[in-house]
Amino acid sequence: MLETIRKPILTELESYQQYFRSALQSDNALLSAALEHLTRKLGKMMRPTLVLLCAKEAGSVTEEVMHAAAGLEMLHTASLVHDDVVDESDMRRGQRSVNALFDNKAAVLVGDFITSKALSEIALTHHLEAVERMAQLGQTLADGELLQLGNTQRSTFSRDAYYEVISKKTAALFATCAYLGARLGGGDDSTVQTLQRIGHLVGLCFQMRDDIFDFDESLNVGKPKGNDMQEGKLTLPVLYALDGCDDYHRRLALKVRAHEASRLEIQELVTFAIQRGGVRFAESEMQRLRNEAVALLDNLRNRDVAQALQQYINYVVQRTL
Repeated sequence: MLETIRKPILTELESYQQYFRSALQSDNALLSAALEHLTRKLGKMMRPTLVLLCAKEAGSVTEEVMHAAAGLEMLHTASLVHDDVVDESDMRRGQRSVNALFDNKAAVLVGDFITSKALSEIALTHHLEAVERMAQLGQTLADGELLQLGNTQRSTFSRDAYYEVISKKTAALFATCAYLGARLGGGDDSTVQTLQRIGHLVGLCFQMRDDIFDFDESLNVGKPKGNDMQEGKLTLPVLYALDGCDDYHRRLALKVRAHEASRLEIQELVTFAIQRGGVRFAESEMQRLRNEAVALLDNLRNRDVAQALQQYINYVVQRTL
């Protein structure tokens, strides 16, 4: 499926990979080792792919688009490095995290360096709106993380609060990728707004799929079932299950938020969420958002890009990793 998605931008994506690796280098030995570790596996390049596809729909993949794609992926990479420090995670993309390989102090500084490189890349677009969008995105991502931390202190459970967090933590990045790709690719306002909306919807689906992974240990996603709750996070499946439930399970959920629940209690809440239909509900919500995104593809002019984006959306929803 990934080959089909990348087909309209295959040449551009190969150029992007080479540029991204060359842009993230340093003469500092420790920093160089960390950057080499991070760029060894570029993952599935979901965000740069979205930037390039949207640029292709809007007009063309220009040098400015390449700089934007690199800058956005660098900002994302920096946020993951910092997230691993906050969450005390040992693994990322199937390999040891920077904080595990070195230490927290080094990881924070590596993340800061990559953030600065991201700003340099976006400045190379020579497009003030792109710089403003990147600055807004950085603020939004931080706001989302702080909202999630604040939610752990609440005594109430809200699906609206969950949607606000994932809109800021995940969907905002995908929406910005689509927006800047389309804008720098030469798209008109209507095209830019359509693609931005698709990006937002894709981002919501992406996070929901990640959250659903946490309830199925048979999936090869590199984390045990209930791992989000181990970190005090209550996602959509369990929030749905908690609506109108008994006091016992609500108290159990509060223990999870307070990091006071045992592994056995977390597994009990996982089972409860599954039995109450929480996973089925999250799946149906994801499909609803997916359908809305696919319907917007009818507004696109480049049918090759539209087909690639449909496969992109399907991949996000159906992926098992």
